[in-house]
Amino acid sequence: MKTVVLFVVTLVVVAMVGGGVFAFHMLSGVFPGTGVQAAPPPPPCPTVAPTAVGTISVPAGPVAGFCQDRLVNAAYIINAARVLGLGAQAQEIGVMTAIGESHLQVLNYGDAAGVDSRGLFQQRDNGAWGTLADRMDPTISATNFFKKLVSINGWAAMSPSLAAHQVQVNADPNYYDAYWSEAQTIVARLGG
Repeated sequence: MKTVVLFVVTLVVVAMVGGGVFAFHMLSGVFPGTGVQAAPPPPPCPTVAPTAVGTISVPAGPVAGFCQDRLVNAAYIINAARVLGLGAQAQEIGVMTAIGESHLQVLNYGDAAGVDSRGLFQQRDNGAWGTLADRMDPTISATNFFKKLVSINGWAAMSPSLAAHQVQVNADPNYYDAYWSEAQTIVARLGG
């Protein structure tokens, strides 16, 4: 309650001393001089029937903020891990990595780190990840991700982000931490 009162009093004071425009922008979500605008809420997920990916029933969503079109890709990742005999921890690392790399989209363009990066995992055209068709196929790209993951000595004892970093060789070993909770929610819901 004190925080709300303090916020309202601050807005009134700012408005009284000529900052009315700033106060308006604060309320509207636009922050002048920062180049930052509050993100609009995501659109609701379309109303669609659940779809099957292997044995996984994929709901319309949202699950951890993702709709069915992206949850289908998470299901491909989970299935690829299962085929290799990998459990929930590996599945969560795979989904976390794909969220961090592509927000669970099969991207047909690269990024600043690699203009040749493609697919769910933004895998590079360096021979390690197969052909372009392989990198654009959710099952094959996930399978290649997991094969590399399990080849890393001690991956299961590492933090999830560090394990993903060892596979992806990205700049920041802690980069994927921000996506761990979402990945756990998705795997629990789809892999259940």
